[in-house]
Amino acid sequence: MRRFVVTLGALVAATAVLVGPSAPSGAGATRPSVPQGSHAGPPDAPGRYAVGLSTVRMVDPARADRTLTVDIWYPADKRSDAPTASLDLVFARLPLPGVLAGPEAARGSFPLVVFSHGNGGVRFQSWFLMQDLASHGFMVAAPDHAGNTAIDAIAGTSDPIAVAAANRPRDVSFVIDQMLAHDRDPADPLHRRIDEGDIAVAGHSFGGFTALATVGGFLDYQPDPRVDAIVPVAPATFGLTDEQLASIDVPTLLIGGTSDTVVPIEPGIVRAWDLISGRPEYRVDLLAAGHNSFTNVCDIRDAYVAAGVGQPILGFVEEQAEDGCAPELLPIDEAHRVSDLYVVSFLTEELQGSSRYGRYLTTRYAERHDLPVDLLVKPENRGRDAA
Repeated sequence: MRRFVVTLGALVAATAVLVGPSAPSGAGATRPSVPQGSHAGPPDAPGRYAVGLSTVRMVDPARADRTLTVDIWYPADKRSDAPTASLDLVFARLPLPGVLAGPEAARGSFPLVVFSHGNGGVRFQSWFLMQDLASHGFMVAAPDHAGNTAIDAIAGTSDPIAVAAANRPRDVSFVIDQMLAHDRDPADPLHRRIDEGDIAVAGHSFGGFTALATVGGFLDYQPDPRVDAIVPVAPATFGLTDEQLASIDVPTLLIGGTSDTVVPIEPGIVRAWDLISGRPEYRVDLLAAGHNSFTNVCDIRDAYVAAGVGQPILGFVEEQAEDGCAPELLPIDEAHRVSDLYVVSFLTEELQGSSRYGRYLTTRYAERHDLPVDLLVKPENRGRDAA
């Protein structure tokens, strides 16, 4: 896990310059935008909303003014005339079709998803997923975990791993506090835009650990009762006891890659799958996916190749791309599509209370459509998909 997130994250931070503290950051350059006036499509395609993106800083006075930089991805009105967002990679500019730079949020009350990045990573590392969630009617807040970011890795200010692990679930709870404060402030652009009763935590690698710890507890951190569902992706489960994992009683979607040699499915996901008590519980083993198949590393590599970026920068990207873009792995666009399909379907059902995507969560659908997955399901007592 550490080799990927530190190296890739450090490279992105060293070469990516966001346009100020309130400017947007990444979204997949190849993802299509939603035609104006279209209705909600399938979960692996853009949803009914345009996507807005802004960046804020959140300061926690209870923890010595600990400051988190947070990207907020949100549903926006497709009629907005806000400019299209782009990601400045210094040596190349990555356009973000379907993402608008800070438009007004769409009318409505949207479930909140907090996304946690990997060890030594960056908050927008998996922008394909955050963009798709926002288009389907979710408010997504993705913080940089101070002391465990790419910039910290470059500057030599990284916290010890034990300190980072202790901080991470507290960061998530603090971001939830702040997002709900935005929702309750009549002067805030996000006033009455968040469904405070429907909250999930998702995360990749060390961020997957964070999602588990937020509802299972870790050391002296007590589980956050506001979290209604979790999506750990390629999660590290080190440091979590069997008792903590067994105490997780919220709906859970576990995703991993069968070719992940950084955080292998066995024992990490298997252990969590066996112990978690929450129902429904889904486990998606993505066939031939690597650890970085759940990130946008290939977009960064391709942008640098097209711009003629040379060594050593390109070499760093290409090395890390081997864990997501290598020819023997599942094509990363397909890995992203299938991840979107399951995450959007799961959270639509568990947070939005809608069964319109329920059929996508069945083994029958996966088999009939020859999806590159092994899907395991522990259903609720309603018995929808016991097979």
